[in-house]
Amino acid sequence: MEKTGVDINCDLGEGMGNEAAILPLISSCNIACGGHAGDTQSMREVVQLAKKYGVKVGAHPSYPDREHFGRISRSLPKTQLTRSIREQIETLLAIVGEEGMSLHHIKPHGALYNDLVRDADLAQTFLDAVAPYTSISCLYAPYGSIIAKMALDQGIDLKYEAFADRNYRADLSLVPRSEANALLTEQKEVLAHLLPMIKKQEVKTVSGDTVKILADTYCIHGDTPTALEILMYLSSSLPKHAIYILK
Repeated sequence: MEKTGVDINCDLGEGMGNEAAILPLISSCNIACGGHAGDTQSMREVVQLAKKYGVKVGAHPSYPDREHFGRISRSLPKTQLTRSIREQIETLLAIVGEEGMSLHHIKPHGALYNDLVRDADLAQTFLDAVAPYTSISCLYAPYGSIIAKMALDQGIDLKYEAFADRNYRADLSLVPRSEANALLTEQKEVLAHLLPMIKKQEVKTVSGDTVKILADTYCIHGDTPTALEILMYLSSSLPKHAIYILK
């Protein structure tokens, strides 16, 4: 059976304190850089652990909204949002450089991520904000989203992202966290959700439909209560399906 390598990413540095256990089990990480969580100390700790375990480092900028963990949409002037995104990335970038690492990717967080899926004006603002860094890093964005299409049109290096621990609607939007079935927390459920995405490039939605999806990287949220258990299960179960986690 032919083997398939996959990138598993995780949002880290968000105050969960599970980074040392999670990083050996993944291949790329998205580090909170002050917008919704994180500070210079947490960023440095995660970067150092990522270096130790050979994990690619990415910036995880968000709306500047620590009060709501970046999970509420905000309407900000373009200049203010641009300044905030750049400040977040610059802070992490400085630490990455000091630790002898490179910035592999940029992945927006939370409500900003979801808003960029469908808002072309916001997507252009974000792409303009990250323009100084796209020569050295790629962008993680969901397949079929407005921001992904615009990034490709503008020649930006893009990696499609899918979520192993989130349910999808038929239009490939994520089921909102306000709904009970938004999050997958049981290990076998996550594996069953993930395998068709990897092997068949399709995902079963909450309405029962099967929809095409492309992904270069798959996310497990670091703040999911069972994140560590899920990742441990995947690391032992994926090889049984001829799938291994890239390092």
